Amino acid sequence: MERKEFIKKTLSALVAIPLGITILNSCESIYYAEITKKDSTLILDKSEFLIDSSKKKKERSYVLISTDESDFPICVYKIKEDQYVASLLKCTHQGCELEIGGGIYNCPCHGSEFNTRGEVLEGPATRKLKTYKIITDDKKIYLQLA
Repeated sequence: MERKEFIKKTLSALVAIPLGITILNSCESIYYAEITKKDSTLILDKSEFLIDSSKKKKERSYVLISTDESDFPICVYKIKEDQYVASLLKCTHQGCELEIGGGIYNCPCHGSEFNTRGEVLEGPATRKLKTYKIITDDKKIYLQLA
């Protein structure tokens, strides 16, 4: 292989690998979980994070919840074993619905970005997302709306 060809292939790989990882991370399918509601608490089974696969167990990074109280979904993101964070997917800049991909929330209207804990990564938004208190037990996740 000539030097010119080697450099060309190396540069292509350096661009393709991170791009491929980003695409794969953002390809996680959107899944709306089943919930029950008791007073001002939403109750979510932890099993909603499991992906039914006959060969091996897989888990979703997040699930979405739809509620009557809001036009925007709530994203429950699994940070690590038995640690979750729930954020309303409404941009704090001008109220657009956020998109999920690559481990961040992105505003398609003006480009604001938030991490999975709801903190601003990139403006124009300056306030973090609305998040909800979470309590867990062995099988359930409880989101406190009030």
